[in-house]
Amino acid sequence: MNLSLRLSTALKPMVDLAYPPRCPLCGDAMGTQDGLCQVCWSTLDQPVELGCATCQRPLDESLTGMPDALCAPCMKDPPPHAGIAAATLYNDTSRRLVLSFKHGGRIALARLMARLMAARLRELSRDYLLVPVPLHRWRIWGRGYNQSGLLASELAKLTDATLQVDALERHRHTPSLGGLGRNDRAKVLKGAIRINRSRAEAITGRQIILVDDVLTSGATANACVAVLLKGGAKSVKIACFARVLGSDNQGTGVR
Repeated sequence: MNLSLRLSTALKPMVDLAYPPRCPLCGDAMGTQDGLCQVCWSTLDQPVELGCATCQRPLDESLTGMPDALCAPCMKDPPPHAGIAAATLYNDTSRRLVLSFKHGGRIALARLMARLMAARLRELSRDYLLVPVPLHRWRIWGRGYNQSGLLASELAKLTDATLQVDALERHRHTPSLGGLGRNDRAKVLKGAIRINRSRAEAITGRQIILVDDVLTSGATANACVAVLLKGGAKSVKIACFARVLGSDNQGTGVR
């Protein structure tokens, strides 16, 4: 057990006494600092085990027994990424968690969210590179942190994958994507993301896990995937906390 973990374990009783554990959503008393109460946990909508082999989208019941089955969108327009690992499907509970984490400054939620994400990923070796979706520096200055970077950092602690927190740069400031449709999001993001020159060599030939909090239309993730593959990445898989399902994925309240 390393020093930081021993110190955390030793101080836990005092922390719990000063700050009694409570559910971050409803405020009910809990036994530990990390997690949700049983009631709130039961309202999380997690993807079925046998969804689409590529994107985890729920399939028609007649296809759920086929591990390699693909959904209609993936068959019609095969995505460039190597798959999507979503911890939850977007609903009111996941929305409240994301908004608290992303806009409410509840950065301690990163540990809980990353644990749920890690459970959807197969065992990751050091050959995998964890790369967060980047924020423009103005947005980082305003928010104080990149939520995807925090999730990637927690995933690195839970797996053997290598963290490269600044592999991508959002070098051009873009307006909020909230309320925009798929095509408009893609237009706004065109040319806004690039590989950090100092990290280009680290990306070549690597299997990438692209980390984000919410996958909405996929425009931001697709822009990152395209840049990483063009930069020489062997493959790119997307890991997110919440996946929005819908025809155009507008009106989620998450930007």
